[in-house]
Amino acid sequence: MLTGRHFLMLQGPAGPFFSRVGRQLRERGARVTKVNFNGGEDLYNQGPHVVRFRAALESWPEFFEHLVRERKVSAIILFGDCRPLHRAAIERAHALGVEVFVFEEGYLRPDFVTLERGGVNGHSAIPRDPGFYDDVDLSGPDPGTVRAEHAFLKSVIHTICYATVGGLMRFRYPLYRHHRDIRPLVQASLWVRGAFRRVLHTMRDREIAARLEAHTMPPYFFVPLQVYLDSQISYSRFDTIDEFISEVVAAFARHAPSDHHLVIKLHPMDRAYSDYGPVIESLRKSLGLGERLHYVDVINLPAALRGARGTVVINSTVGLSSLLHGTPVKCLGHAVYDMHGLTHQGPIGDFFEHPTPVDRSLCRRFARWLRQNNQLNGTVWSRLYEDPARLIAKPFGQVSAETESAIPPRGWAARPGEIAG
Repeated sequence: MLTGRHFLMLQGPAGPFFSRVGRQLRERGARVTKVNFNGGEDLYNQGPHVVRFRAALESWPEFFEHLVRERKVSAIILFGDCRPLHRAAIERAHALGVEVFVFEEGYLRPDFVTLERGGVNGHSAIPRDPGFYDDVDLSGPDPGTVRAEHAFLKSVIHTICYATVGGLMRFRYPLYRHHRDIRPLVQASLWVRGAFRRVLHTMRDREIAARLEAHTMPPYFFVPLQVYLDSQISYSRFDTIDEFISEVVAAFARHAPSDHHLVIKLHPMDRAYSDYGPVIESLRKSLGLGERLHYVDVINLPAALRGARGTVVINSTVGLSSLLHGTPVKCLGHAVYDMHGLTHQGPIGDFFEHPTPVDRSLCRRFARWLRQNNQLNGTVWSRLYEDPARLIAKPFGQVSAETESAIPPRGWAARPGEIAG
């Protein structure tokens, strides 16, 4: 299926995921070259197909182009398209006419991994025109779904191993700078703090968690936060999560019915790094919200989504999960699912007063199109239950140049009237 094609694999997630993907591609007849940038990658990727880049970032585009030309590379594969190394490679790949395939955690979580041509999330060329999905056949065969192994412990172990070996082998890559802080001792101390917070938050949230699952809460809107360093936040007008919280809570105080509550949930991967309790407590007092404002961590997410009157996100994939539960969504950033019929298109103040219902038929057709075109069953911490060649070898469906050009840059401005007065 892939005979004669040569894939250049760049950085993957911490762990053996890219090693396994490379093996699957070779089994399909492809040639594979893997570029390692640090000692953590050496831990998981070894062999004659590995090339090591040890120079400064400034020389990476020239190194990349030389490698592509010398090895007659037909496509590059990477995980996450916002890392500086990857942005430089993608720009050069486009100039060279080389295809780009981007892995990311799944749009249809938790049992899928995204594999998309060109880019994901803010760089995705997925059509935002509801009419595009009119002809999606819901009666056709579904590839089926294996419930993926959700190995949080594996993710922690692989991250620690990656960071530790990267630190010990720094002498081999003295000029390498990671896109995030992965210093082993710093990260270890943070994750100890995260574990301690989880215990405390479990006890703190026990009562509201039970009420959310039993659907005995007063009417409420739900706000799932994103990780503070999520690169997708750049496809919004917010520089920080604090700014997002402040705007949403202020709009809720002005526009939501007086008997409604607001439930703000911390992202579990942010637990070790961030605590938004102080800013939320300050807003509670200044806006006089009292017991109507809740800050939670350890709760059942599907139960919270099912019971909410509406969900507010920047551009988190939790928004798509909310839609699949039939719960209205307001996006304050740029998301692949933000379109008429799926999400509320008016100002956030209007959303708190009259959230736009979800077009359930459109939602099912959109999810089916995603499943067929860019979702692979599995997780980055366990394995893929599907062959990635299924998506790499198939033609991409009818994405127009107009759609690609509509992708906003960092600093994307709100729609007129987006910010509630």
